[in-house]
Amino acid sequence: MDWVERVTGVRRWSRGGERAPHKPLLLLYALGHFQRCGDAPMFYSEVERHLAGLLREFGPPRKTSPAYPFHHLTSDGLWEVQTVDGGSSPGAQVGLLRAQGARGRLSGELAGALRREPRLLAQLCRAILDVNFEPSLHDDICAAAGIDLESVETAGAGPRRRDRAFRELIMIAYEYRCAFCGYDGLLGETAVGLDAAHVRWWAFDGPDDVTNGICLCALHHKLFDKGALGITDDRRVTVSARFVGRGPAAREQVHALVGRPVSAPQTAFPAVDGEHIAWHAREVFRSPARAA
Repeated sequence: MDWVERVTGVRRWSRGGERAPHKPLLLLYALGHFQRCGDAPMFYSEVERHLAGLLREFGPPRKTSPAYPFHHLTSDGLWEVQTVDGGSSPGAQVGLLRAQGARGRLSGELAGALRREPRLLAQLCRAILDVNFEPSLHDDICAAAGIDLESVETAGAGPRRRDRAFRELIMIAYEYRCAFCGYDGLLGETAVGLDAAHVRWWAFDGPDDVTNGICLCALHHKLFDKGALGITDDRRVTVSARFVGRGPAAREQVHALVGRPVSAPQTAFPAVDGEHIAWHAREVFRSPARAA
Protein backbone atom coordinates (compact mmCIF):
# COMPACT_ATOMS: atom_id res chain seq x y z
CA MET A 1 0.00 0.00 0.00
CA ASP A 2 1.28 3.50 -0.83
CA TRP A 3 0.99 5.24 2.54
CA VAL A 4 2.50 8.47 1.24
CA GLU A 5 -0.30 8.71 -1.30
CA ARG A 6 -2.82 7.92 1.42
CA VAL A 7 -1.71 10.63 3.84
CA THR A 8 -1.32 13.30 1.18
CA GLY A 9 -4.70 12.45 -0.32
CA VAL A 10 -6.84 12.92 2.79
CA ARG A 11 -10.14 14.59 2.03
CA ARG A 12 -10.01 18.22 3.07
CA TRP A 13 -12.76 20.77 3.18
CA SER A 14 -12.19 23.15 0.28
CA ARG A 15 -13.76 26.33 -0.99
CA GLY A 16 -12.20 28.95 -3.21
CA GLY A 17 -8.59 28.23 -2.26
CA GLU A 18 -9.17 28.44 1.48
CA ARG A 19 -6.71 26.52 3.66
CA ALA A 20 -8.00 23.70 5.82
CA PRO A 21 -4.93 21.87 7.23
CA HIS A 22 -6.87 20.44 10.19
CA LYS A 23 -6.47 16.77 9.28
CA PRO A 24 -2.81 17.11 8.21
CA LEU A 25 -1.97 18.80 11.51
CA LEU A 26 -3.71 16.04 13.47
CA LEU A 27 -1.84 13.42 11.42
CA LEU A 28 1.49 15.09 12.19
CA TYR A 29 0.59 15.27 15.87
CA ALA A 30 -0.40 11.59 15.83
CA LEU A 31 2.85 10.63 14.09
CA GLY A 32 4.82 12.53 16.72
CA HIS A 33 2.86 10.74 19.43
CA PHE A 34 3.57 7.39 17.77
CA GLN A 35 7.27 8.21 17.62
CA ARG A 36 7.30 8.91 21.37
CA CYS A 37 4.67 6.55 22.77
CA GLY A 38 3.99 3.89 20.16
CA ASP A 39 0.37 2.86 19.69
CA ALA A 40 -0.91 4.25 23.00
CA PRO A 41 -4.32 5.93 22.52
CA MET A 42 -4.73 9.70 22.73
CA PHE A 43 -7.68 10.89 24.81
CA TYR A 44 -9.40 13.89 23.29
CA SER A 45 -9.55 15.67 26.64
CA GLU A 46 -5.76 15.39 26.94
CA VAL A 47 -4.75 16.40 23.41
CA GLU A 48 -7.40 19.07 22.81
CA ARG A 49 -5.17 21.92 23.99
CA HIS A 50 -2.24 20.75 21.87
CA LEU A 51 -4.36 20.38 18.74
CA ALA A 52 -5.94 23.79 19.32
CA GLY A 53 -2.47 25.28 19.58
CA LEU A 54 -1.35 23.71 16.30
CA LEU A 55 -4.45 24.97 14.53
CA ARG A 56 -4.05 28.44 15.99
CA GLU A 57 -0.37 28.65 15.11
CA PHE A 58 -0.31 26.99 11.68
CA GLY A 59 -3.91 26.95 10.49
CA PRO A 60 -5.74 29.76 8.69
CA PRO A 61 -6.65 32.92 10.62
CA ARG A 62 -10.16 31.68 11.36
CA LYS A 63 -11.63 30.18 14.50
CA THR A 64 -11.97 26.42 14.40
CA SER A 65 -12.25 23.47 16.76
CA PRO A 66 -9.85 20.55 17.26
CA ALA A 67 -12.95 18.38 17.49
CA TYR A 68 -13.44 18.58 13.71
CA PRO A 69 -10.27 16.74 12.62
CA PHE A 70 -10.41 14.42 15.65
CA HIS A 71 -13.74 13.09 14.40
CA HIS A 72 -13.62 13.61 10.63
CA LEU A 73 -10.18 12.04 10.03
CA THR A 74 -11.84 8.67 10.72
CA SER A 75 -13.38 8.84 7.24
CA ASP A 76 -9.94 8.54 5.60
CA GLY A 77 -9.04 5.14 7.02
CA LEU A 78 -5.93 6.46 8.80
CA TRP A 79 -7.39 7.23 12.21
CA GLU A 80 -9.67 5.42 14.65
CA VAL A 81 -11.78 6.88 17.47
CA GLN A 82 -13.39 4.86 20.24
CA THR A 83 -15.34 5.97 23.31
CA VAL A 84 -14.74 4.64 26.81
CA ASP A 85 -17.67 2.22 26.43
CA GLY A 86 -16.34 0.82 23.15
CA GLY A 87 -18.49 2.88 20.79
CA SER A 88 -17.34 4.78 17.71
CA SER A 89 -16.76 8.53 17.55
CA PRO A 90 -19.78 10.46 18.86
CA GLY A 91 -19.22 13.23 16.31
CA ALA A 92 -17.43 16.57 16.11
CA GLN A 93 -18.96 18.04 19.27
CA VAL A 94 -16.41 18.98 21.92
CA GLY A 95 -18.77 18.20 24.81
CA LEU A 96 -19.58 14.70 23.58
CA LEU A 97 -15.94 13.84 22.85
CA ARG A 98 -15.00 14.87 26.37
CA ALA A 99 -17.96 13.32 28.15
CA GLN A 100 -17.70 9.97 26.38
CA GLY A 101 -13.96 9.63 26.92
CA ALA A 102 -13.19 9.56 23.20
CA ARG A 103 -9.69 8.43 22.38
CA GLY A 104 -7.98 8.27 19.01
CA ARG A 105 -5.06 6.43 17.49
CA LEU A 106 -3.59 5.74 14.08
CA SER A 107 -5.36 2.89 12.30
CA GLY A 108 -4.03 -0.56 13.11
CA GLU A 109 -2.90 -1.04 9.52
CA LEU A 110 -0.91 2.20 9.46
CA ALA A 111 0.58 1.58 12.91
CA GLY A 112 1.70 -1.87 11.76
CA ALA A 113 3.34 -0.41 8.66
CA LEU A 114 5.20 2.16 10.79
CA ARG A 115 6.54 -0.60 13.04
CA ARG A 116 7.70 -2.69 10.08
CA GLU A 117 9.28 0.18 8.13
CA PRO A 118 11.37 2.48 10.37
CA ARG A 119 11.82 5.07 7.61
CA LEU A 120 8.13 5.35 6.82
CA LEU A 121 7.38 7.84 9.60
CA ALA A 122 9.95 10.26 8.21
CA GLN A 123 8.59 9.86 4.69
CA LEU A 124 5.03 10.50 5.81
CA CYS A 125 5.95 13.56 7.86
CA ARG A 126 7.88 15.11 5.00
CA ALA A 127 5.14 14.35 2.47
CA ILE A 128 2.41 15.88 4.66
CA LEU A 129 4.50 19.00 5.22
CA ASP A 130 5.36 19.37 1.53
CA VAL A 131 1.77 19.36 0.28
CA ASN A 132 0.32 21.54 3.04
CA PHE A 133 2.84 24.11 4.25
CA GLU A 134 5.63 26.39 3.09
CA PRO A 135 9.15 25.02 3.76
CA SER A 136 10.00 27.87 6.14
CA LEU A 137 7.43 26.46 8.59
CA HIS A 138 8.40 22.79 8.49
CA ASP A 139 10.85 22.77 11.40
CA ASP A 140 8.50 24.76 13.62
CA ILE A 141 5.55 22.47 12.87
CA CYS A 142 7.57 19.34 13.60
CA ALA A 143 8.77 20.79 16.90
CA ALA A 144 5.23 21.80 17.89
CA ALA A 145 3.87 18.37 16.91
CA GLY A 146 6.52 16.60 18.98
CA ILE A 147 8.37 15.03 16.04
CA ASP A 148 12.08 14.48 16.59
CA LEU A 149 13.58 16.34 13.64
CA GLU A 150 16.99 14.70 13.91
CA SER A 151 15.42 11.26 13.83
CA VAL A 152 13.21 12.24 10.91
CA GLU A 153 16.17 13.35 8.81
CA THR A 154 18.46 10.48 9.71
CA ALA A 155 15.63 8.10 8.83
CA GLY A 156 16.25 9.02 5.23
CA ALA A 157 13.87 11.82 4.35
CA GLY A 158 15.91 14.64 2.88
CA PRO A 159 14.81 18.26 3.10
CA ARG A 160 12.55 19.60 0.44
CA ARG A 161 14.31 21.68 -2.20
CA ARG A 162 12.65 24.44 -4.14
CA ASP A 163 12.96 24.80 -7.87
CA ARG A 164 16.36 26.44 -8.32
CA ALA A 165 15.14 28.29 -11.42
CA PHE A 166 12.35 29.90 -9.37
CA ARG A 167 14.79 31.19 -6.78
CA GLU A 168 17.18 32.60 -9.35
CA LEU A 169 14.37 34.27 -11.27
CA ILE A 170 13.04 35.98 -8.14
CA MET A 171 16.53 37.07 -7.06
CA ILE A 172 17.15 38.68 -10.44
CA ALA A 173 13.69 40.27 -10.61
CA TYR A 174 14.18 41.96 -7.23
CA GLU A 175 17.89 42.66 -7.75
CA TYR A 176 18.90 40.53 -4.74
CA ARG A 177 17.13 42.88 -2.33
CA CYS A 178 14.39 42.29 0.24
CA ALA A 179 11.18 43.86 -1.07
CA PHE A 180 10.12 44.82 2.47
CA CYS A 181 13.24 46.26 4.11
CA GLY A 182 15.83 46.60 1.34
CA TYR A 183 18.38 44.21 2.89
CA ASP A 184 20.86 43.12 0.19
CA GLY A 185 23.69 41.30 1.97
CA LEU A 186 26.44 39.49 0.06
CA LEU A 187 29.17 37.14 1.23
CA GLY A 188 31.76 37.45 -1.50
CA GLU A 189 29.57 37.26 -4.60
CA THR A 190 26.82 35.17 -3.00
CA ALA A 191 23.58 36.56 -1.58
CA VAL A 192 23.10 35.56 2.05
CA GLY A 193 19.95 35.74 4.13
CA LEU A 194 17.69 36.24 1.11
CA ASP A 195 14.89 33.90 0.05
CA ALA A 196 12.50 33.52 -2.87
CA ALA A 197 9.14 33.50 -1.08
CA HIS A 198 5.85 32.32 -2.50
CA VAL A 199 2.94 34.71 -1.87
CA ARG A 200 0.29 32.06 -2.47
CA TRP A 201 1.73 28.88 -1.02
CA TRP A 202 2.95 26.26 -3.46
CA ALA A 203 0.89 23.68 -1.58
CA PHE A 204 -2.24 25.65 -2.45
CA ASP A 205 -1.72 26.04 -6.19
CA GLY A 206 0.79 28.84 -5.93
CA PRO A 207 2.80 28.82 -9.17
CA ASP A 208 6.58 28.92 -9.36
CA ASP A 209 6.76 32.16 -11.32
CA VAL A 210 7.45 35.86 -10.78
CA THR A 211 3.74 36.72 -10.46
CA ASN A 212 3.69 34.67 -7.25
CA GLY A 213 7.19 35.30 -5.93
CA ILE A 214 8.86 38.00 -3.92
CA CYS A 215 12.39 38.39 -2.61
CA LEU A 216 12.47 38.64 1.20
CA CYS A 217 15.20 38.51 3.79
CA ALA A 218 15.12 35.44 6.02
CA LEU A 219 13.48 37.29 8.93
CA HIS A 220 10.70 38.85 6.90
CA HIS A 221 10.14 35.65 4.92
CA LYS A 222 9.50 33.76 8.17
CA LEU A 223 7.18 36.48 9.48
CA PHE A 224 5.37 36.62 6.12
CA ASP A 225 4.74 32.85 6.14
CA LYS A 226 3.61 32.99 9.78
CA GLY A 227 1.12 35.78 9.03
CA ALA A 228 2.82 38.47 11.10
CA LEU A 229 3.50 40.44 7.89
CA GLY A 230 1.30 40.90 4.86
CA ILE A 231 0.77 42.98 1.75
CA THR A 232 -2.16 45.36 1.31
CA ASP A 233 -4.16 45.85 -1.87
CA ASP A 234 -2.13 48.97 -2.65
CA ARG A 235 1.16 47.02 -2.31
CA ARG A 236 2.24 48.26 1.11
CA VAL A 237 3.61 46.25 4.03
CA THR A 238 1.14 45.56 6.82
CA VAL A 239 1.96 44.20 10.27
CA SER A 240 -0.43 42.11 12.34
CA ALA A 241 -1.57 43.74 15.58
CA ARG A 242 -1.04 40.30 17.13
CA PHE A 243 2.71 40.60 16.61
CA VAL A 244 4.35 41.80 19.84
CA GLY A 245 7.89 43.12 19.94
CA ARG A 246 8.92 45.28 22.89
CA GLY A 247 12.54 46.05 22.12
CA PRO A 248 14.14 48.47 19.66
CA ALA A 249 15.11 45.67 17.24
CA ALA A 250 11.48 44.60 16.79
CA ARG A 251 10.37 48.21 16.43
CA GLU A 252 13.00 48.96 13.79
CA GLN A 253 12.83 45.69 11.86
CA VAL A 254 9.09 44.97 12.02
CA HIS A 255 6.84 47.70 13.41
CA ALA A 256 8.57 50.35 11.31
CA LEU A 257 7.52 48.51 8.13
CA VAL A 258 3.86 49.47 8.53
CA GLY A 259 2.74 51.32 5.41
CA ARG A 260 6.08 51.03 3.63
CA PRO A 261 5.70 50.43 -0.13
CA VAL A 262 6.64 46.91 -1.22
CA SER A 263 9.44 47.16 -3.77
CA ALA A 264 8.37 46.24 -7.28
CA PRO A 265 10.43 43.93 -9.49
CA GLN A 266 12.52 45.31 -12.32
CA THR A 267 10.44 46.66 -15.19
CA ALA A 268 11.19 43.61 -17.34
CA PHE A 269 9.27 41.43 -14.87
CA PRO A 270 5.56 41.37 -13.99
CA ALA A 271 4.41 42.40 -10.53
CA VAL A 272 2.88 40.00 -8.05
CA ASP A 273 -0.64 39.03 -9.07
CA GLY A 274 -3.30 40.70 -6.94
CA GLU A 275 -5.19 37.44 -6.55
CA HIS A 276 -2.18 35.87 -4.84
CA ILE A 277 -1.89 38.87 -2.51
CA ALA A 278 -5.59 38.55 -1.67
CA TRP A 279 -5.16 34.82 -0.95
CA HIS A 280 -2.31 35.51 1.48
CA ALA A 281 -4.32 38.25 3.20
CA ARG A 282 -7.28 35.89 3.61
CA GLU A 283 -5.53 32.62 4.40
CA VAL A 284 -2.27 33.52 6.16
CA PHE A 285 -2.17 37.11 7.49
CA ARG A 286 -3.21 37.40 11.14
CA SER A 287 -5.63 40.29 11.10
CA PRO A 288 -6.28 42.88 12.37
CA ALA A 289 -3.57 45.04 10.88
CA ARG A 290 -1.52 47.39 13.01
CA ALA A 291 -2.30 51.07 12.46
CA ALA A 292 0.38 53.14 10.81
